[in-house]
Amino acid sequence: QVQLVESGGGLVQPGGSLRLSCAASGNIFSINAMGWYRQAPGKQRELVAGITSGSSTNYPDSVKGRFAISRDNAKNTVYLQMNSLKPEDTAVYYCNADVTHISRYRTTYWGQGTQVTVSS
Repeated sequence: QVQLVESGGGLVQPGGSLRLSCAASGNIFSINAMGWYRQAPGKQRELVAGITSGSSTNYPDSVKGRFAISRDNAKNTVYLQMNSLKPEDTAVYYCNADVTHISRYRTTYWGQGTQVTVSS
């Protein structure tokens, strides 16, 4: 079993910044792709940033140039730096990890979510 623990959410004014962290622990041989998703009330969960094991990244147009995803493989941790935040960025943010276990079984895990609220 693997646990993903997120931190760093909170309340920020428009134009402000936040940095989210997500640490994975447990039965891990390697972590493949990782990502951050968000879900606003009444909306579907959407990808906001993805990063491969080789640190290639991808972003939707809505956050490109404002958000940056990175990872520390030694710490099994993924980060999301969010700048120039807008009220429409308000949502619960979830991290996601594609994990290969020591047994070589591979599956995907989700964090519990962290609230990000952008408001004056």
